[in-house]
Amino acid sequence: MDLKLRGKTALITGASKGIGRAIAARLAEEGCDLHLAARNTGDLEACAVAFRAKYRVAVSIHPMDLSISDNAIALVAACSEADILVNNAGAIAAGSISDIDEATWRGGWDLKVYGFVNLAREMYRAMKVRGRGVVLNVIGIAGGEVTEFNYIAGTTGNAGLAAFTRAMGGASAADNIRVLGINPGMTATDRLVSLMRQNAVKNGIDPDNWHLLTASMPFGRLAEPEEVADLCAFLVSDRAAYISGTVVTIDGGLSARGHLFA
Repeated sequence: MDLKLRGKTALITGASKGIGRAIAARLAEEGCDLHLAARNTGDLEACAVAFRAKYRVAVSIHPMDLSISDNAIALVAACSEADILVNNAGAIAAGSISDIDEATWRGGWDLKVYGFVNLAREMYRAMKVRGRGVVLNVIGIAGGEVTEFNYIAGTTGNAGLAAFTRAMGGASAADNIRVLGINPGMTATDRLVSLMRQNAVKNGIDPDNWHLLTASMPFGRLAEPEEVADLCAFLVSDRAAYISGTVVTIDGGLSARGHLFA
């Protein structure tokens, strides 16, 4: 299926690793030029070199901390021509209400919640002037689908982002802009695999055999970042032109159980 993305430009945050990198690669494969934002310059440069060589697309990098609101404004000013914004940057600390103090809570939200909101606001303005565009928020099933006491800051933040996405996307059609989101489940990013390896050691399992810990997961495995990226590519394409104001879950049915962790 031709997604008709060739020649479009996408801005992707958190693009140097994990789901963000996979999304960037998939969009580049479809012929999108890229703006890649993340904190680590070296990782961004490595992505840019790889994508230019493999996919023959233009790639610009923007090393910056998007938890700083002024950086969101500067980033959009540098990428105002982007047809697509993928909000993906952010990691909120795990822990219960007793574990997460105010500074930790605010720090996580500055990037994942306010970072998404600030970028969406600024990019929406630019898209409205052009009369077209797509904003896709990568949220997560904790909060987006189920609640988790031991991920209280992330659950609450994600729930807010899901409501934010639906509220924006329910009215954005008036400006010929689509706003939607995805809720990835447990996905085999480097960060999660590292945690799984640590958990394997704690359970007396060789870290190279961490896959043994996924036996109870849907289909006996984690999702692959590329599977999330495939969904993203479809949703930001004109093949999904009548989808807005919704959040699509990709978790193998995990959240349908009503909990993430035993």
